[in-house]
Amino acid sequence: MDTSDQGTMPSLKEFLLTFFMPEKCYDHFFIYFNFLHVPCLKIIMKQTMGIMILMGIVIAPLPQIWKILWSGSSNGLCLTSVFLELLAISTRAAFCYSRNFPIGAWGESLFALIQIAVLALLIQHYRGKTIKGISFLALYCGFMFLLASPLTPVSVVWTLHEWNVLLVIAGRFFQAGSNFKCGHTGQLSALSVFLAFLGSLGRIFSSLQDTGLSLSSQMHALACCGSGLMLLQVLMYWNKCMTNREKEGQVQKDKAE
Repeated sequence: MDTSDQGTMPSLKEFLLTFFMPEKCYDHFFIYFNFLHVPCLKIIMKQTMGIMILMGIVIAPLPQIWKILWSGSSNGLCLTSVFLELLAISTRAAFCYSRNFPIGAWGESLFALIQIAVLALLIQHYRGKTIKGISFLALYCGFMFLLASPLTPVSVVWTLHEWNVLLVIAGRFFQAGSNFKCGHTGQLSALSVFLAFLGSLGRIFSSLQDTGLSLSSQMHALACCGSGLMLLQVLMYWNKCMTNREKEGQVQKDKAE
């Protein structure tokens, strides 16, 4: 066997064992070739859905932030939608903090919270409202301090956390409505929308596994529909957005000259 193959196989096994399956499942699939082992298939599916959820929370905002910085424009982004997404992720972070959960259990929410707050500031900045954006961040920090402090009853934080998916649903349909009204998706990042869609799919599976066909599962399905609608709009308006970006680029070039 080639030396490179010998090095690749242990690396692949280590990767699979780290992220997708225990060693007994690796043996079932790659030693005994039992690809229909149901318990192991469920484990892999659950791990995959967990990674999809993580991508939808942690990674999804990054391409959107990069696209705004790269283009120097926040055209087409719905500020209300971003605010609602920020509030939704904030309630989870506040709940976990107030219940003294270890940071490892909710660190991704904190990371996503910071990214979405930065995104909200960038949208305001590129619309010429930097002072308003900074003022919003100051008010938001005050709100988060109050929400995570003992001054706010745990029952209130728990209720907000339990129903935060409604904020996500509203935020996505606000953005979809804005896209339909404008007739384009502007600087909306296709990659961010796709990652959010994957994360929504992961949440549906996780909710079905935990609670069955419950109200929670149905709400996550509705949130997924919102992401799916936005993804469809990105594809529908793709050519129009490319034309608009070319026009904006030409205008900026003319101004420079």
